Amino acid sequence: MTDLKFTNGLIPVIVRDARDGAILTLAYMNEESLQKTIDSGETWFWSRSRNELWHKGATSGHTQKVVHIAPDCDRDAIVVTVEPNGPACHTGADSCFADVPPAFLDRLMNVLRDRKAKRPEGSYSARLFNEGRDKILKKIGEEATEVVIAAKGQGRERMISEIADLVFHVSVLMVDEGIGWGDVADELKTRER
Repeated sequence: MTDLKFTNGLIPVIVRDARDGAILTLAYMNEESLQKTIDSGETWFWSRSRNELWHKGATSGHTQKVVHIAPDCDRDAIVVTVEPNGPACHTGADSCFADVPPAFLDRLMNVLRDRKAKRPEGSYSARLFNEGRDKILKKIGEEATEVVIAAKGQGRERMISEIADLVFHVSVLMVDEGIGWGDVADELKTRER
C-alpha cells in the first residue's frame, strides 16, 4: 500500500464482513498498524483514546482475518474486508452500526428463519416449513420451470418475477437446511477462474 494519505498520522478504516458485506466498524490505522495488518493477516488499529497500537481480538479472542484491503479513490481511507471470529463491537454486537439494515437477501433470510422458528398462522413460508422438505422441493421445481418458460419469450418483467419466486423458494430450502448466502458465496469463490 503506497501513496496513502495519512492525516495527523492516521487513516480511517472501514471494516466490513466478507460473508455479507455488512459494515462492522470504523477504526483508524497508522503506518505501523497497517503494516502489522498486512504482515499478520489480522487487523491491527491505532486506538485514539488509549493512544496505542492494538490487535483486534488480543483480549477478547474476536480477531478479524483479513481477506482484502482497498484504498478509496483519493487514497485517504481504506476498506478492510475481514472474516470475523466473533463480534466486532466492544459492546458484544456483531457490528458497531447496529441500526444499519442488512442487505435485502440477508433480511429475507432473517424473516425466513423467524418464520421457521415461530411458524405464525397465515404465513406462506411457515406453511412451507410445516409441509416439509418435499413441498419445498416441489415448489423449487415448479418455479425453475416457470423461469425457463418466461425466458423463452414472456418478456423481461415476467422473467424477473419468476426468478424472484425461484430465489424465494431456494431461500426457504436454505433456511430449512441451515445454509446462508455466505456459504453459497464461499462456494462460488472456489470456482473463480
